[in-house]
Amino acid sequence: MPEKYKSIPDVIKKENVFAPIRKKALEYDITSEFNQIFPELKSIAKAVKVDKSGLFLHVENSVWRSELNFKKKLIVEKVNKHFKSEVIKYIKFV
Repeated sequence: MPEKYKSIPDVIKKENVFAPIRKKALEYDITSEFNQIFPELKSIAKAVKVDKSGLFLHVENSVWRSELNFKKKLIVEKVNKHFKSEVIKYIKFV
């Protein structure tokens, strides 16, 4: 490939025009990989969405919601460690 041409993945990763697409793809990855990061929570909590650096979790049982509320910081740290950057700042239960 000539020097002046860039590959499509390079353009998508580096060009500012594609920043919103990269952000949405990362948000999708967080919700889809939540159960891989926390396999022990698979039957307890479901990642619904990511919005404005917040992870929204659906928890049916109020007892589990309360328990996870105490572990918010740990969940945030583990997600951020998995993605190697600060992608989540807070957790909200819905």
